[in-house]
Order: sequence, then C-alpha cells, then structure tokens
Amino acid sequence: MAASEADDDGLPKLSADTLAALGEFYSEREQNEKRLENLRAQTEQQQPQLPLSMNMFMEDWNASQFWYSDETATLLAQQLLDGATVDTRIAVVSAPSVFVQCKNLLVRNAMNSVSQISGSKAPRITLFEFDRRFGVFAEFVRYDFQTPTKLPDGLKGTYDRVLCDPPFLSADCQTKAAITVRWLSKPRVAEMQGSEPQWIVCTGERMEGLVRRLYPGIKTTDFRPRHAQDRLSNDFRCYANFNAEAWKM
Repeated sequence: MAASEADDDGLPKLSADTLAALGEFYSEREQNEKRLENLRAQTEQQQPQLPLSMNMFMEDWNASQFWYSDETATLLAQQLLDGATVDTRIAVVSAPSVFVQCKNLLVRNAMNSVSQISGSKAPRITLFEFDRRFGVFAEFVRYDFQTPTKLPDGLKGTYDRVLCDPPFLSADCQTKAAITVRWLSKPRVAEMQGSEPQWIVCTGERMEGLVRRLYPGIKTTDFRPRHAQDRLSNDFRCYANFNAEAWKM
C-alpha cells in the first residue's frame, strides 16, 4: 500500500506521514474552534480583537465554501462602503469574507479618524449566511437560498447596496439568490435619478447570461475576483449595475 501498510490482523495501518498530516489537521481545527469561542466571547462583550481573520473559519468545500483572497475581499468591501453614510444599509449575501473585511475597514477608518465612515456614522451592514458559525456576529441573519424570502419581514425592501455570491453554479441557485437580492433591495423611485439600489454579484463566468437576465441593468465588469490560494479553478467574474474606481463595465 502506498499510504498505509496492513497490520497483523489484515487491517490497513496508516503510515507515519499520514498520521502526522491527520494530527496537524485536527490540531489546526481545534485551534480554530478555540479562536472562534474567544471571538464569540469578545463579541458578546462588544470588544472583538481586530483585525478579524477568515483563518478561524475553515472552509467546508462540501458546502461550496471558498473564501476570497484578502485582496479581493478588501476591494469588494471598499466598493460597498464607498460614500456610505449612517443612513446606508448594506447586505452581504453568502460572502462572509467580504463582510469580515467590511468590519475591519470600518474599525480602521474609525481609528484613523480620516473617514466619514467611522464610529456612530458607520452604515448598517447585515450578513445573510447559511453557516451558523458566523452567528458570533450580531449582524448575522441565517439564510438558506432554498427559501429565498424566508427572512424577517422588516428587512424587505430596506437595503441600498447588496453584494451576493451564490454558493452554487446552477440556474436554480442563481435564480433563488437573485430573488433574495431583489427582495432585500429598496425599490427604485422613478422620479429620482440614481435612486436604484447598487448590486454586486460575483459568480462563475458561465453564469453571465443568466445573471444579466436576472438583474435588470447589471453588466459584466473587468474585475476578476480571486479566491484564497486560488483554490477554485472556475473562472469568476464580477457583475455590477454601477461604475466604480475598481472596475470598468
């Protein structure tokens, strides 16, 4: 056997290298669980240690969890926060790495005192996510794309900016995620130019045609999101219904 040897009873026996790798995996998982518990306690006391990191949230590939690289998450967070005020409401749907960077940027701006987005002037941000681990954050709302509008009634039509990364590259998932985005978004005021909600959708390139049909006015940008350590091989694109310094449409 390449990775194991048979013991005297004929049962496979893991090699030393495999045992060491398993030990490292379980040790890392235990450390992440401790970090998560510490973060939970700090959040309850409203004193989380910053900057926050996605490293304590291990990806679950079976659940199609692939975090963005720090650079991509930061860029997307910056676009959501650009020009935001205390009256701005921002929804992050199935993209926890962007949500975490939003929190980091808000705290950094508040500490530097160079931005209008600081302290009591910060916009309200909500994370809509299936993974209950993110319940450590007060802004967490449990969300399952299979039931796209099974959300608190008071949130309907209240968000100015919505970013969504549908977890699966299927027409069913994309369509249901779009239903959620449109349900959350403030209605456009016909007589007010620029009153339409801002949408950012990050998903596979092969979903382009469907995305453009599901979101009126959305276009393909030249920005290409990247995932941590380039773990995801699918070509990803960013779609938006507004211009930004970070991309061209």
